[in-house]
Amino acid sequence: MGANLGDRMAALRAAVVGMGQLPGTRLERVSSLYGTAPVDATGPDYLNAVAELTTVLAPLRLLHALQALELNAGRERPYRNAPRTLDLDILCFGDEAIASPELTVPHPRMTQRAFVLRPLADLAPRRVATAALDAVAWQAITRLQGPDWARD
Repeated sequence: MGANLGDRMAALRAAVVGMGQLPGTRLERVSSLYGTAPVDATGPDYLNAVAELTTVLAPLRLLHALQALELNAGRERPYRNAPRTLDLDILCFGDEAIASPELTVPHPRMTQRAFVLRPLADLAPRRVATAALDAVAWQAITRLQGPDWARD
């Protein structure tokens, strides 16, 4: 999850609450909070984190529910990689591999982004190879707060 417009912290906290309230879904854990410069985009710096969910929702239904949370946060999509009030992506869905016009899982660019790999490594270190972290080490990322940020 990420945000770089408006009250970024409030948007991410609301997203954490919203994800935990999705039907048949339980919020398990949230990573530390990180600050990052935009990658392949412009605009203000991002706040980023990763959440682990348990859900009975099918992958596309989960995607649509996350997109509804984005819309409720004022997300607009004027162009690719535009600055955003909230961005919620599905990085992994268990061990499933999904390739559809709407959803690709694992997320196709997650191994290219420190803002995904560092918080993901907080929650699921086995999913993040040391070589993958080394490959994005040049991308500036700062741990701002521990996982309690979502509850403050």
